[in-house]
Amino acid sequence: VQLQASGGGSVQAGGSLRLSCTASGRFFSSYAMGWFRQAPGKGREFVAAINWNGGSTNYADSVKGRFTISRDNAKNTVSLQISSLKPEDTAVYYCAASRTAGWAQSSKSEYHYWGQGTQVTVSS
Repeated sequence: VQLQASGGGSVQAGGSLRLSCTASGRFFSSYAMGWFRQAPGKGREFVAAINWNGGSTNYADSVKGRFTISRDNAKNTVSLQISSLKPEDTAVYYCAASRTAGWAQSSKSEYHYWGQGTQVTVSS
């Protein structure tokens, strides 16, 4: 499966963005999906995940209540609505697909396919 992330941009603190990730190929619903981010000089960290049918979601503590992950299996897309943005949310955001479809995985090692990333920059 190939993943294409989009929707990043530059916003002021308190603003919102909607990131999208479109998957090519068939059987999108066979994958759990996740979003990770990597800030300059830091490692890639978990942000949010959703299982194959959207029945289970998982969020990093730092984004709970501000970010919402959702998916549309008919359109092969997973989205991340990010609100109340803070400067510390500045990072490249990556979407990823996991063959462990039933669980909203938070570990990078559980993901088998990665998109190219989209930049989110939040100014104070």
